[in-house]
Amino acid sequence: MTSDICPECNQKYNSRQCHSKHFQNDFNNWTSGNDKIDKFIRDAQLQLNANDYLEVMEWIPYDRFEDVKQIGRGGFGTIHYAMWIEGPIDKWDVENHQWKRNLPRKVALKKFDNFVNLNDVLNEMSIHLKTRTKFASVEFHGITQDPETHSYMMVLGYAEDGNLREYLKINFNNMNWEQKLKNLLELSSKLMDIHKLNIVHQDFHPGNILSSNFKFGLEISDFGLSKLMEANPNSPEKKNIFGVLPYIAPEVLSGDEEYTKAADVYSFGIVACEIVTGIPPYLDMPHDKDLALKICNGLRPKIPFHTPKLITRTIMRCWDARATHRPTFKELDNELWRYYEVYNRYFRYGVNKDSEIVIQIKKAEEFTANQESTNTTTTTITTPLNYRTHPQAIYTSRLLNYSNLPKPKNEENFEKELEELITNSNLINLI
Repeated sequence: MTSDICPECNQKYNSRQCHSKHFQNDFNNWTSGNDKIDKFIRDAQLQLNANDYLEVMEWIPYDRFEDVKQIGRGGFGTIHYAMWIEGPIDKWDVENHQWKRNLPRKVALKKFDNFVNLNDVLNEMSIHLKTRTKFASVEFHGITQDPETHSYMMVLGYAEDGNLREYLKINFNNMNWEQKLKNLLELSSKLMDIHKLNIVHQDFHPGNILSSNFKFGLEISDFGLSKLMEANPNSPEKKNIFGVLPYIAPEVLSGDEEYTKAADVYSFGIVACEIVTGIPPYLDMPHDKDLALKICNGLRPKIPFHTPKLITRTIMRCWDARATHRPTFKELDNELWRYYEVYNRYFRYGVNKDSEIVIQIKKAEEFTANQESTNTTTTTITTPLNYRTHPQAIYTSRLLNYSNLPKPKNEENFEKELEELITNSNLINLI
């Protein structure tokens, strides 16, 4: 049918070739002022999948944004809120020979500090773009430039609910186990997809987990420290260690191993404990070499004894000092999917009452309810968590080069406790 053919490019309408041709025809009408960035954007536009407008990458002039204001700082730059006046591309308007756009859109602008090398910026952008093919990360709309500082900025999706740590502090008392399991499952699934791309995140912590509504979904952000596993595989050079100390695997801290997929699993285990408890790890002590030493010697956050034993087992397996004993994200995804599916059916329809995960969660909820009934301080679902962090407890990424740390090991009873949990779990009816 002739209606299937775009009258402008003579390609199948809305095909990859059709989209690419329209972008290509516009190449001479814009520039970032940097050849490498221009090439990055143009390559992304030429590789755009048909009907996949969520993945459009653009050069966006800074004057297309209003109400720009700083809302946060990370280890390598600042985050700004902005209103994108025109909003992202919707579809090609044949009649007017231009892209139709959505309504104005709230976005986040990630500005890089001046000391960050452009090649590192492009590496982060490239990895972020790859992870979007799996919808594992925050939307990446394009690139802009601050006209005053000349710093390049990533234009990202804006997360209304902020990051996970902020969310937990305000909303933890309103979270039920259905949401906790859903969040754990979704994180494991997205990290599994990232690992399938042969990418390791290397900086996974609650500050890099974002959402516009944590009850319905979440996304992973900040790939500034991420890498493709095949990049420089034989490099003998010892890498500097950057990150947030409580979430870094002990074998990375000690220098015994480079950052691997197993190190991301360790970080997930620490995050999982935080989702279960609402409390940041090691909040009452300085995040210094002494803490790094303790982590290498087996220190881990405390898991409350009333936590469902199946979840305790999952968390402990993730933060085992023996990296080869940790599960993969494929294994975690399968495990957490079983727990979520069974509990969700109970939560929604009242079935599966006799399954072990349901029994354990009900006991945990009963314990929490009893604690609250005997607590003299009134707590409601809208009461934020009340905790104070040590002034030297630092939850942003930074350089952490500690020398002479011991070879990682587990605490004395860790392996016995974990083995008992695994053995007992194998004997019970999970479903």
